[in-house]
Amino acid sequence: MADYQCIRVEKDNGITWVILNRPEKRNAMSPTMHFEMNDALTELATDDETRVLIITGAGEAFSAGQDIKLYFRETEGDPIKKARAQQASNSWRWHKLTQFPKPTIAMVNGYCFGGAFTQVCACDIAIAADEATFGLSEVNWGVIPGGIVSWNIAEILSHRDAMFYAMTGLPFDGKKASDIRLVNYSVPKAQLREETLKIAKVLMDKNPAVLRATKEAVRTVRYMTHDQAQQYLAAKLTALTATDKDKGMEKGMSQFLDDKTYRPGFGAFKND
Repeated sequence: MADYQCIRVEKDNGITWVILNRPEKRNAMSPTMHFEMNDALTELATDDETRVLIITGAGEAFSAGQDIKLYFRETEGDPIKKARAQQASNSWRWHKLTQFPKPTIAMVNGYCFGGAFTQVCACDIAIAADEATFGLSEVNWGVIPGGIVSWNIAEILSHRDAMFYAMTGLPFDGKKASDIRLVNYSVPKAQLREETLKIAKVLMDKNPAVLRATKEAVRTVRYMTHDQAQQYLAAKLTALTATDKDKGMEKGMSQFLDDKTYRPGFGAFKND
């Protein structure tokens, strides 16, 4: 991997950590960070050592959102620089993450504000520290939740919760983020890394081709009609069974019917 200034990439037995690394700025996202994240996700998408991707922040913050000075003010007079920063920002935080071929987890360890909501929403799974602080504070300084943040919260949250937190700008903690389904669940910060690794290891035990097809299917069918989804999923299953080198469906059926080594929802059979 490249020698990055604003992020760190750490690999550990199939789990790759991508760490937003500007702790002195609460990991606020600068143009350089966006360019580096764009590059790193492009490389990791085809990296054989990466089975699960975890995104988190260094120090006490996940990310305080866009860096007001570097992302906004310092690009005002340079339309090309501004356009490049905006393209990279949207590319990695939404397109590259939602289309990433491997499972992704957002580990929200601390402050998560504004633009940082996008990468949380884009990851397949999100786990937060109870003590994390979330906020859509844009209304307090005269702008809307821009980029695609307003779209993100309208998609993920209920209408009431999206309106309440966007209009008031009030912060909320990880427990509330779990209650309103911004994240899957929260745990005490001291347990956050261990809990995130536990989920990552669950994912690593799954067939990679099936995981990729599953996440693609769930995202794609969300706004389809019943008939469209039925046709799409039938075609998706056919494609999966034809291309899965590990023959996961055949193995699963054999384990259940022949070997009796697996019970869906209950784990392995007991050999009495």
